Amino acid sequence: MRQIVYSMEPVGRTGGRVYLRMLHEVTADDVEWRTVPDHKRTYRVRRWRKLRHLAQLAPTVRALSSAPGTFVWDDISLLIFTPEMRARTVFLLHHYEPLQHDSAPVEAMLWERLFRVLPQCAAVVCVSPYWADFLRARGVRNIRVIYNAFDMAEVERARGFDRAECRAEFGLAPDTIGVYAGKAVHWKGTEEVTAALTGVPGLRVITSGSNTIGLDGAHFEVERERYLRLLRACDVGVFLPRMREGWSRCAAEAMLLGLPCLIRPIAGLGDLAALTGQPTPDLDRLPAQVREHAAARRTEAKAAYETLARFDLNYFGNAWGDLLAQVA
Repeated sequence: MRQIVYSMEPVGRTGGRVYLRMLHEVTADDVEWRTVPDHKRTYRVRRWRKLRHLAQLAPTVRALSSAPGTFVWDDISLLIFTPEMRARTVFLLHHYEPLQHDSAPVEAMLWERLFRVLPQCAAVVCVSPYWADFLRARGVRNIRVIYNAFDMAEVERARGFDRAECRAEFGLAPDTIGVYAGKAVHWKGTEEVTAALTGVPGLRVITSGSNTIGLDGAHFEVERERYLRLLRACDVGVFLPRMREGWSRCAAEAMLLGLPCLIRPIAGLGDLAALTGQPTPDLDRLPAQVREHAAARRTEAKAAYETLARFDLNYFGNAWGDLLAQVA
């Protein structure tokens, strides 16, 4: 008989939604996942959307209070849970970043309250050591670090793409260094990378994602297959976020597809950079750094790939399977 576990719907393209979808998929043989709508992702207006989400979700959560099973929750609506519900909950924290608050100033108070009730949960999972330390400093003890994981069969297939064909597809000349700067969304630092490198001969900055910042230049909002071809076409990754991230899937996937990266070591990205040996960008000499990194591509990328390849679906399934079995 499969274990019953409730979660939010894993709908969306953020790293957190990818993580949750992967969790559903790798545990599907042992877990019957029952999902709850993630209302905040349906609102067109960002302002106050988390408060509207809480109000709309409250009746659903109350109805689950006597339902059998456990919870894997990554949402501020944990505040609506009863203490008994929290006792059978694994809370998943990817990151906490006030820059992303849409319901300020109330939202900050809600998060501080959430940190205070996390010790009532059966366990808390973070995606990097930085965030585990962040929560320990707030009195949370039962913490596991379960990193982002990767479908290595997909990675190996993408590494086999013909680079020359991929570069031609995205307009990269043979003598041009393609610099992947991540998603063109708020607080990811793509504006800084673009400002530092645009107009430098022989370099071309490339971004992906929904382009919420209206960035000009070589931007591609593409589906998964073409996104992997885009990474394969590039030579170097540069990640300069201002926000505190979890454990950047964009940066990790770039390294898995052979790109040496320059990474600003903020929050979880600092853990990723240290683990894979990627240096910090220096804006004063970024063009030279990029060229040096591109020249060393094969040697530097191999070590990072071997490090990240350990975090495959078996690692992920075993780590989560063991945890969910203990909670049950």
